[in-house]
Amino acid sequence: MSKYPLLGMTLVELQSLVKRLGMPGFAAKQIASWLYDKKVTSIDEMTNLSLKHRELLMQNYEVGAEAPVDEMRSVDGTVKYLYPVGGNHFVESVYIPDDERATLCVSSQVGCKMNCKFCMTGKQGYTANLTAQQIINQIHSLPERDKLTNVVMMGMGEPLDNLDEVLKALDILTASYGYAWSPKRITVSTVGLRKGLQRFIEESDCHLAVSLHSPVLPQRAELMPAEKAFSMTEMVELLKNYDFSKQRRLSFEYIVFKGLNDSQIYARELLKLLRGLDCRINLIRFHAIPGVNLEGADMDTMTRFRDYLTTHGLFTTIRASRGEDIFAACGMLSTAKQEENSKS
Repeated sequence: MSKYPLLGMTLVELQSLVKRLGMPGFAAKQIASWLYDKKVTSIDEMTNLSLKHRELLMQNYEVGAEAPVDEMRSVDGTVKYLYPVGGNHFVESVYIPDDERATLCVSSQVGCKMNCKFCMTGKQGYTANLTAQQIINQIHSLPERDKLTNVVMMGMGEPLDNLDEVLKALDILTASYGYAWSPKRITVSTVGLRKGLQRFIEESDCHLAVSLHSPVLPQRAELMPAEKAFSMTEMVELLKNYDFSKQRRLSFEYIVFKGLNDSQIYARELLKLLRGLDCRINLIRFHAIPGVNLEGADMDTMTRFRDYLTTHGLFTTIRASRGEDIFAACGMLSTAKQEENSKS
């Protein structure tokens, strides 16, 4: 029988574990330090635990760190990693170095239920939620881990559809017993789920990014079926109840599609929709995916769009496009790997 992973356990869970095994209470903090501060890969390395206690732990537990099984490297330094998550399933993480900053785009599910028209992961359908261990492992086992400055949960899956495990992973990332990161180094991206959005805002201090992509709601519903369950207008009204004017940041992600949502009419609708919210807009270049008849707008169009919004008081940036030569948009590598394994 496979052993249970220690990675992904909170301090409370480790305290319960050591008590159950008859180990001293302080061993929980020692184990947490080995896992999240010293980042060991085996229980043998936990040398301030007695040999007896290490052997006791090893009977049923392991660290649970798993290295990536594949990678793709871009000419611009971006690296896409593929992690195994049980069975014939894989998730992707994308490491994006940028001068003093290094960001990791982390996945929260195998596949996704949201079925956004422009997303390769959505074409896979939904398979499973990742555990906190599988989320944390993408960071723990990252070859460039020590260079990492930021994490964005914008990879495969919808984080608010797996909120318990995502919040647990965020606790480990930000708690003093864990990685002790500032929540301001972490951004969680969502299409917006009614049941999860309010809970996330109230239980976490991490930044929030909402996938918007069209201020014309029938069009947004065509691009993103989740709009039908929880409309952007309802979401904006909920968000107005919270203060994003201080350290915590609220942003809206907006992929600019050629001839679809790239005119001044859409810019004006965005201004109307988001009036009264302390937020920013991130304009994103579209990475083409197979079987989808959408094209990205050119840079001149995106620049005009940005300048119109900024001059009308809505702070807007164009996110640099990275890793296009390795299909850095999520879902491409894991789909190929699953197809390859199913043939062999």
